[in-house]
Amino acid sequence: MEFSSELIVLAGVLLVAGALTGVLAGLFGVGGGALMVPVLFEAFGFIGVDDAARMPLAVGTSLAVIIPTSLRSWRAHHARGAVDSDLLRRWAVPIILGVLVGAVIARYASPIVMQLVFVVVAGVNAIKLISGTRRWDLSPELPGGWLLRVYGWIIGLLSSLMGIGGGQIANILMTLHGRSIHQAVATSAGIGVLISIPGALGYVFAGWGRTDLPPDAVGFVSLLGVALFVPTTVLTAGLGVRLAHALSRRALEIAFGLFLAVVSLRFIVAILN
Repeated sequence: MEFSSELIVLAGVLLVAGALTGVLAGLFGVGGGALMVPVLFEAFGFIGVDDAARMPLAVGTSLAVIIPTSLRSWRAHHARGAVDSDLLRRWAVPIILGVLVGAVIARYASPIVMQLVFVVVAGVNAIKLISGTRRWDLSPELPGGWLLRVYGWIIGLLSSLMGIGGGQIANILMTLHGRSIHQAVATSAGIGVLISIPGALGYVFAGWGRTDLPPDAVGFVSLLGVALFVPTTVLTAGLGVRLAHALSRRALEIAFGLFLAVVSLRFIVAILN
């Protein structure tokens, strides 16, 4: 990859996107992947990455960037006493197993599979949050036993395929079971830690030996993308946390829902094209 004006523009785009990602990580507890994946997808196309590798490369790079972002976001929310640490402990193993299965699927599945998962999960969450409906609520509490573990496995699997920190899916499940949006956001930040580390490693191995990746890539993780995103996301995550605790429950739901709706529409366009 030669140093050129295009790469300078790319670096600038990634730095700005990284700053926005950090704010979103703290504000919504989503790790920022819902923004990073579409941005990286476009950026890799800009520098000529093959279409077959663009989506998994964007997903893997997103998971790698989410590692420090989620750690910072989780620590800030934990300091405010908003994280359900017991739930995180019970979900840890199922989530990690789901993440690893998702990484294996990513090596062999069409990129459209990952785009469709992204659209369905983000779209359903957007509708629920914007409408404010409680008709979808399943019960006032999360289930226990094997069903709770299945929930964790689903969070890990879908998050691995989407390149997110699990916030979108965990928010759906927790709010459907009577948890407040603020607690769901805070706990999702901790879930991002559980997902991002094994997820990034899984995508490194899933893309190992591919010849259609840029020179800076290690498997399906772009080192350039990580280097440009991480500093800005870490610096701005704290601002997002402060915004989250300043907003009302309804304002936070609407803001998150509108954001997810925009992301879903973008990938629908990509699938149709």
